[in-house]
Amino acid sequence: MIILCRWKKQDKLPSCIDANTPTDLPNEVRFSFIKDLEFKYNGIKIILELEAENLLRKIWQLFKVTSFKLWFTSLFSSTESWSSFEEMHSHVHHPKVNDYVLKHWESDEFFGDQFLNGLNPMMIKCCSQLPQNFPVTDEMVKQFLGKSCLEDELQNGNIFLCDYQNLKDLKNNVIHNREQSLAAPLCLLYSTPDKKLKPIAIQLFQEPREENPIFLPSDSEHDWLLAKIFVRSAEFQEHELNFHLLRTHLLAEVFTISTLRNLPSAHPLFKVLMPHTRYTLQINMMARDLLISPDGVFKKLTAIGDQDAIQEFLQRGTSSLTYSSLCLPDNIKERGLENIPNYYYREDGLQLWNTIHEFVEGVLKCYYKNDEDVEKDTELQEWISEIFQHGFLKNKKSKIPESFKSVEEVVKFVTMVTFTVSGQHASVNNGQFEFGGWMPNLPTTLRLPPPKTKGQSTKTTIFQTLPNVSTTIHGLAVLKLLSTKSSDHYPLGVYKEELFGDAGSCHLDTFKTSLKNMDKTIAARNEGLGLPYVYLRPVNVDNSVAL
Repeated sequence: MIILCRWKKQDKLPSCIDANTPTDLPNEVRFSFIKDLEFKYNGIKIILELEAENLLRKIWQLFKVTSFKLWFTSLFSSTESWSSFEEMHSHVHHPKVNDYVLKHWESDEFFGDQFLNGLNPMMIKCCSQLPQNFPVTDEMVKQFLGKSCLEDELQNGNIFLCDYQNLKDLKNNVIHNREQSLAAPLCLLYSTPDKKLKPIAIQLFQEPREENPIFLPSDSEHDWLLAKIFVRSAEFQEHELNFHLLRTHLLAEVFTISTLRNLPSAHPLFKVLMPHTRYTLQINMMARDLLISPDGVFKKLTAIGDQDAIQEFLQRGTSSLTYSSLCLPDNIKERGLENIPNYYYREDGLQLWNTIHEFVEGVLKCYYKNDEDVEKDTELQEWISEIFQHGFLKNKKSKIPESFKSVEEVVKFVTMVTFTVSGQHASVNNGQFEFGGWMPNLPTTLRLPPPKTKGQSTKTTIFQTLPNVSTTIHGLAVLKLLSTKSSDHYPLGVYKEELFGDAGSCHLDTFKTSLKNMDKTIAARNEGLGLPYVYLRPVNVDNSVAL
């Protein structure tokens, strides 16, 4: 039986499910009663907890003002700035891991480490030649390179770049009748001889000019901190819309729809993929309705919330999608990150990729004995054809297969699909509140434009730039909700139903054993880390994009 569902085309974006409400979805893919109830309950609970903190804060302020009328008016004000980091910390609760973020968020070492093991380990790449629009000179950075020089370090593979060019020239959002600021930074980083990754130069817009200075660690404390805050805010926009929404959620929806449309339940690929489609369609419907709609969360809380800006940014991301960027071994090699030290996402991700590949290969080779079996499977060929058409918009430059000609092609592609909806989603989803719960480390928006000259920034400037109290609280509520799993989630390798016969069950058992061993290895390594990297521990990886 093939489950009926229809494609809905979107302008220069991956197609989605043609359904208006969750009740329009096939019963097989809708939220369970428990999942639906818990999601709504958690949403209410989290916002009430954080709003209660704000209310207590306002009540305490009553004792500091002489006018009760003034206090009552401010109780429901939504534009007030934080007065200090101490005030922010005392009125917003965090999970244990955020203690580390709180203590280290201002340090250059932690700033650099987040590009490797933070919420978005996908932006950084090795830099052997500086972009023409980022004119960093040896004179600027030589004091940070010891006895070496910039050119030598570039050639030695110790210089890295994060370029937020996709944010260039997007329309700024307006929140509380105030235009927000959206930078498109370039950030240069240096891998030091003692294996630490540190920023050495930041330019906040793409075009070099006098009013767009290159900020350096030797600048004033507030200049340098504010430059890093603008990078972290750009990181929020890039992470949430590109690497999280587009490259996991929206692609997972394409994989799910094509599976339901083209593969009958008896098909071997259906058995492999069906556990990895659970809840994806409904969670994506909620994302479109609640997050990126004209009156959604992004409009109310983020610098990129303007509808035209969101659409343009997602279209840029879609046009740049490539098969190699979705295949972790290829992606690591393309970005030149094979040897950068302390890159736990790479270490755990490659191990998980290989484990998934071994499982997929074992199961599929039980059914496809040779390449001819693949070429003759019309259901399989239609499955990949629809993914190429509706997910990658027939873009041949993406190198996504239009059809399959060999068993190995199928194995690699199904490995990519499985890794994308499980491990890759976990790596960019599960730490949202842990890294963003301390708002200055991941601001959803910024209120003042970047400084045009050096030496003008102060502590007051920083608080005037950071999101106000209301935006902070509601932003944290969303991040916490998106990081809260329901009780009926299924970790990778745990399947609700027996899908495999004798031919595949042995490979499933081996898969589960490999995941358990991998989990123990990562747990042992993490004991020696100040901030453990836990997002690709198999016990923390769900089968599907269900949150």
